[in-house]
Amino acid sequence: MTDMPTTQTIPLTRDEDGVWRVSGSRVTLDTIVHQFKSGATAEQIQEDFPSLALGDIYSVIAHYLEHSRAVEEYLGEQAMAAEAIRREVESRLDSAELRERFRRRRAQAVA
Repeated sequence: MTDMPTTQTIPLTRDEDGVWRVSGSRVTLDTIVHQFKSGATAEQIQEDFPSLALGDIYSVIAHYLEHSRAVEEYLGEQAMAAEAIRREVESRLDSAELRERFRRRRAQAVA
């Protein structure tokens, strides 16, 4: 009988900012999980990210399904960090002035 490997390497790498990405790419775990949860198949995800190997996409999805609690916790942390950055950026901008500049440009383009 042929021996079959019973362990699998998950193609995920954590970058210096703590973001999990599909190894060898800039595609985040967040992106794969979001598309999968939105109903996309691995093949449909590969259509959007043709640089990813189909097997890697399946492996990441399998990892998510096997460890969904930990992955969801990570995704929640990422969402909170993104929200904090958004608030920081918005607090530094005078959005009223920026909106007014956009309105003037739009008016000039129409005229």
